[in-house]
Amino acid sequence: MGAFASGGHGNGLTGRDTECTQLRDLVAAAGSGRGQVLVLRGEPGIGKTALLDYLAERASGFRVIGTAGVESDMELAFAGLQQLCAPLMDCAAELPAPQHDALQIAFGLASGPAPDRFLVGLAVLGLLAAAAGERPVLCLVDDAQWLDQVTAQTLGFVARRLVAEPVALVFALRQPVEALTGLPRLMLRGLGDADARELLDSAIAGPIDTQVRDRIVAETHGNPLALLELPRGLSPAELAGGYYRPDILPVAGQIERHYLAQIRSLPDDTQRMLLLAAAEPVGDPTLLLRAAQRLDVRPEALAPAEAAGLIELGARVRFRHPLVRSAVYRAAQHDGRRRAHRALADATDPAHDPDRRAWHAAHAATAADEAIAAELEHSAGRAAIRGGTAAVAAFLVRATELTPDPARRGSRALDAADAKLAAAELDAAGELLAIAELAPLDDLQHARLARMRAQLAFTRSRSSGDAPGLVDSVHQFFRAASGLESLDAAMAQETLLEAVCAAIYAGRQFGTGVRGHLTAALAAAPAVDPTRPAELLLHALATRISAGSTGCVAHMRAAVAALTPATWSWQAFPVGYEAAVHDLWDDESWHRIAAEAVQVATGTGALAALPMALTTRAGVHVMAGEFAAARTLIADAGAISAAAGQAPVRYHALALAAWVGEEAVAVALIDSAARYGAARGEGRVTALAGYATAVLHNGLGHYQQAYEALCRACEYEDLGLYGWNLVELVEAAVRAGEHARAAAALAELEDRTVPGGTDWGLGALARSRALVSEGPGAEAHYLEAIERLGRTRIAVHAARAHLVYGEWLRREQRRADARAALRTAHDMFGGFGAMAFAERARRELLAIGDKSSKRRPASSGGPLTPQEQQIAELAGAGLTNTEIGAQLFISAHTVEWHLRKVFAKLAIRSRRELRNTPWR
Repeated sequence: MGAFASGGHGNGLTGRDTECTQLRDLVAAAGSGRGQVLVLRGEPGIGKTALLDYLAERASGFRVIGTAGVESDMELAFAGLQQLCAPLMDCAAELPAPQHDALQIAFGLASGPAPDRFLVGLAVLGLLAAAAGERPVLCLVDDAQWLDQVTAQTLGFVARRLVAEPVALVFALRQPVEALTGLPRLMLRGLGDADARELLDSAIAGPIDTQVRDRIVAETHGNPLALLELPRGLSPAELAGGYYRPDILPVAGQIERHYLAQIRSLPDDTQRMLLLAAAEPVGDPTLLLRAAQRLDVRPEALAPAEAAGLIELGARVRFRHPLVRSAVYRAAQHDGRRRAHRALADATDPAHDPDRRAWHAAHAATAADEAIAAELEHSAGRAAIRGGTAAVAAFLVRATELTPDPARRGSRALDAADAKLAAAELDAAGELLAIAELAPLDDLQHARLARMRAQLAFTRSRSSGDAPGLVDSVHQFFRAASGLESLDAAMAQETLLEAVCAAIYAGRQFGTGVRGHLTAALAAAPAVDPTRPAELLLHALATRISAGSTGCVAHMRAAVAALTPATWSWQAFPVGYEAAVHDLWDDESWHRIAAEAVQVATGTGALAALPMALTTRAGVHVMAGEFAAARTLIADAGAISAAAGQAPVRYHALALAAWVGEEAVAVALIDSAARYGAARGEGRVTALAGYATAVLHNGLGHYQQAYEALCRACEYEDLGLYGWNLVELVEAAVRAGEHARAAAALAELEDRTVPGGTDWGLGALARSRALVSEGPGAEAHYLEAIERLGRTRIAVHAARAHLVYGEWLRREQRRADARAALRTAHDMFGGFGAMAFAERARRELLAIGDKSSKRRPASSGGPLTPQEQQIAELAGAGLTNTEIGAQLFISAHTVEWHLRKVFAKLAIRSRRELRNTPWR
């Protein structure tokens, strides 16, 4: 809270001139049609709420809506979002049916499967856009640190896509919220001494000793609420004589202590009413009064608290400040809290809001209670349907605590730990596994516990940089799979596949020992269903590891073909499937799996799997030369990873940087990823860094550097990456004069491409054969490479086939043929944005006297941004604004805004002209 003070400040807020100016500018910008987002961050009492109030007062002509996070409501999915959107639901009819249905399910207004989180986000974005069609909208979110996780993630999603809507979204929070990371931020500090003294003087009617005033200013650190509230508890003698000695407590503690002193001076029934209101997070006055009746407290008991300005009873129950609520609740005795929750549970309609009733009943429980625990378990099931992972975990944790039977408590602890793992709350998951470990578990539960220990170790090692932990998790997975063999064959196989995938990540850090572990485990593990995708992939990878490329092709193809949305297992084994399609050199299956991965992850609300799915799809775009689309997906994956507290997925970001060819940027990114991978024991990153370094330096013509990087990378065979590195190694070795090494790499590449028989693999092989060949015989290989790669989605390598062919033709003194091949390569690379390779082609053209190859900008309007380029591509392909918005997770209005800029830059007037404009 801040304070309004009179005199000397046109904005009415002492010491906040700069902040108020920024807020006025925000309102003006939103009113003119430019979407605005701002996060106000500061300690309790620093003035966040006052600035929100100031903003609401200055938003003349705006539709103002708002919500506030409630600490006790954090585990209930969509709670904050429902309150924010309630005033706008009259616009819901304008939404597309899928978005409308998702919103109805999320808000509990309809039943159905778990709503797609992205559809909910798009629905909220569409709701705001529809409301803003009538007049601008201002959304104010106070205490955002107490929003439920799903609401925070959804609003973060919306905030990043407010571009051309007359909407302003302003958050106020005490500490960072991961879902809002990266949004524009305004940090609020304490007032300067002069402003603090002025504010303090305005709050005191009588005289104040100068030394007392200076001490209060110093000890409150300029916190406006502390400056206003603390002196009110001091006697005139203390203020005038200098006897005030505040406790050595944080400002929030001082403020809550002051409020508590006010609260304790109130009648007992008033305090009970305040506690009821503090424990009831929705602010429903009807529910509050019904609960009060159950405590034999009359409604007029709240009047003294209203008179003191601590609470307001209107359409909603609202405390003067969130700290009043926390002061009331935290200072109450446990018995008092339980009685309040019991009354609220009894007053809550079990048919209308069974989950909140169960939550209150759980807080009211004085001992283990199976009936309440069972109801919480049911609530967890309902929360799972609505997609509230955090709520599922919260209900199951409390159910575990209230379960009297030790065996059932262990079972629920396992389920709760599983939910916490899904919610990426690793410490809580570990604590629950410890609880389960003390319970009388059966053999299957013990084995499941071992598997979850391995999952926890793997996740922690990849997030925290614990190198031994990643390798140890592989061993744990193998041991857990062994323990499951006689208990649950399907789970045993899935655990074994997890072990293989973890070993793929660990790479050279785990070593070739994976072959022995896997062979022994497969010999003991019984078959389940040979058509299951997990079983097919397990045997495909096992065959690849034990028998090499030649013997695994049929198994790999069967595993890849079996993976469909109806039998999806990508979420658990992404690296396994990606390694399979790369070892098959199967670009069509890679494209299909990447597209389906995104669809399934968004359709099921699997936020933990979505970053990997997005980056895999980005990898497809990189190889297709669609760099703008790849950038967008990588950026989205990064934002989602940050919001979910996950480690960033760096694989295809490195590849993109290498292909773009900006040396300083790419080298910094590669070095950072290599250090990060080494720190957490992810040996696979060594192969990736070698690949990215080789692509970069082969493009720049630094062949010796590329060769040295590849020699290190190829010391271990990382599935799915080794073949790519062999392709780069052949070229680097030939250009660096290391012909024996090039020949050896070519032989290895033949072993890995011929069995699959795809155009991608055989085209890469033909290009490599051409590079090691001498004289006229090389030309047939060059032409085969151009033909085969031209039939694939791997456009970057098709361009490289033209490039190396043109370079060979120049050396053969066939200048006209060389010019045609090099111009093709130059134009392709320039269109992709692969500037190092484009420059390499240009240098070759200059060498034969062609000076016409310098790339010109599309128009005098400047180059398109990555998002403008992506929107232009989709619009040129015939998609509508609504369809484009659905693909890019932005509103149709924002698409139209971007297209206007595209038309201006390209000097065109219609979407039809995009198809014939050489803007790429």
